[in-house]
Amino acid sequence: MVHAHILSVLDYCNSSYLLATEKYVQKLQKIQNNAVRFIFKLNGKKKWTPISPYLKELHFLPVIYRIEFKIALLVFKCINNLAPNYLKGLICLRDTKRVSLRLDSDFFVLKTPKKTNFSRTESAFQYSGPKIWNSLPYSIRSIPELTDFKKHLKTYYFEVAFKGTN
Repeated sequence: MVHAHILSVLDYCNSSYLLATEKYVQKLQKIQNNAVRFIFKLNGKKKWTPISPYLKELHFLPVIYRIEFKIALLVFKCINNLAPNYLKGLICLRDTKRVSLRLDSDFFVLKTPKKTNFSRTESAFQYSGPKIWNSLPYSIRSIPELTDFKKHLKTYYFEVAFKGTN
């Protein structure tokens, strides 16, 4: 029930949340936290209980990492011809130079478009997609299968999100 009614709303158009203000992301995180409190029946007396262990137990990523996960997954689908053509056209692999002084075997780096004068433009998929994709470790970007990619990507973001917790 929580997944159908709350998490689906959080995931809807979440790429547009990427450059949302911190205050707005905190509101979205509060919604997710309340959903977790509902699942574990933490309302009332246990209202001030830290929520991170419960997010971890449910394997829920915090909102900001959910957003990045979804964008990285969409980029993977674009690169592997699993996305619609209108999205695939927004993503381009970087050209590798044939003659180079340095060894550059990373064929999974995307071209990043030039910066614009408008800060809101940077939240567009063609800007945020390559930025998030290029920040991923090579070992994740080079995975060819969708299910393996999802598993490793979620594990990566899970470790980043909860690295300070037990």
